[in-house]
Amino acid sequence: MTKTLHYVFDPLCGWCYGAATAVAALGKAPEVELRLLPSGLFAGSGARPMDDDFAAYAWSNDQRIERLTGQRFSEIYRSQVLSDRQQRFDSGPATLALSAVSLTAPERESEALEAIQHARYVNGEDITRLEPLAAVLQAQGLEQAAACLLRSDGELLAANRARIAAAQALLGQFGARGVPCFILETHGQRQLLNSSAAYANPQAFAEQIAKA
Repeated sequence: MTKTLHYVFDPLCGWCYGAATAVAALGKAPEVELRLLPSGLFAGSGARPMDDDFAAYAWSNDQRIERLTGQRFSEIYRSQVLSDRQQRFDSGPATLALSAVSLTAPERESEALEAIQHARYVNGEDITRLEPLAAVLQAQGLEQAAACLLRSDGELLAANRARIAAAQALLGQFGARGVPCFILETHGQRQLLNSSAAYANPQAFAEQIAKA
């Protein structure tokens, strides 16, 4: 029996990056169909300028995530991303990039998310602009998705809106406010999972879902 795991996330969410190991393991589990749904949490009205106070808060939170999960937040990220006052905290472009992948190579979306997260948190790249995001996709061999992103035509924009709406509807259904959010669907029944297990032991978390 195939189970569907709805993964609601935001590409600029540090805790979602912390859950990346669990998400990667789930993406390889044959018993689980992983459905990625970007929430738009830090896009549009959720975007904000990167000022000194927010940068300090983000770095403090990032260090906590690194201690808990082992996911790396590099000094290059701190100096080139968090210290850049021209770069907004805006997940809209990265969300759009992932929607481009979902249209052109849906089976590789989790891989693309991992690459985008690595580009920001390890390589210190600006993933709040379309051109660097297209370069990240091209480096993964996702040339069609990169071209789709740079076009940003009506089809892509409509798909992006629909994905965000579906994510927000799921969050509303379960009264969940934050991300990451894991919702397991079996036999048409959905249940909200405790995401904390994805940090402590990601492999066990993935195996538990596969056996559920």
